[in-house]
Amino acid sequence: MNIQTYTVNPFQQNTYALFKEGKAILIDPGFFNASEVNLFLDDLEKHKAELCAILLTHAHVDHILGLQRIKDRFDVPVYLSHADMHLWENFFSQATMYGFPATPFDFEPVDYAREGVFTVGPFSMIVMNTPGHSPDHVSLYFESDGVLIAGDVLFQGSIGRTDLYKGDFETLAKSIREKLYVLPDDTRVLSGHGPETTIGVEKMSNQFVRA
Repeated sequence: MNIQTYTVNPFQQNTYALFKEGKAILIDPGFFNASEVNLFLDDLEKHKAELCAILLTHAHVDHILGLQRIKDRFDVPVYLSHADMHLWENFFSQATMYGFPATPFDFEPVDYAREGVFTVGPFSMIVMNTPGHSPDHVSLYFESDGVLIAGDVLFQGSIGRTDLYKGDFETLAKSIREKLYVLPDDTRVLSGHGPETTIGVEKMSNQFVRA
């Protein structure tokens, strides 16, 4: 599996494209403008891959800012936890609060439905409910590749903020300790912002949530 990272939009959010066997999935498309989208389109062409799905860790504006641009080009399903749809339903309000041009979405995402193994195309992952930063947050663990897409739960030396809608530090700490810190120490952690890290490093040195 090949992973491409795009650090995009004014929030310096990490969007991820995963390529495997001529297929691709896009995770948290935060593209702010056409030039950022083109970076992904160029990689899609380079890998001669077909986009088969868009996966969201959660629906904060910086993680879905480019979603409509991608949906306008590709008729693919969008997956999001339906544990709490407030952020999704209020995307337009989130965007206008920051002065971003946006229109409300005219479609509803598909629910992951449950925790556990989730497969789309050649990609197989474990979906883990990890609330605390947001109530709809999931993390995506690609066990065979030793990769965790952590969204805004766990960062290098830090954690997701808990002062937004239904954020809660104790809930977030529980998600990290019970869902993420039980993974192998050499698991690569690809976060929604900042550089990658590993589970082992964060268990030892993260000052906000210790193992």
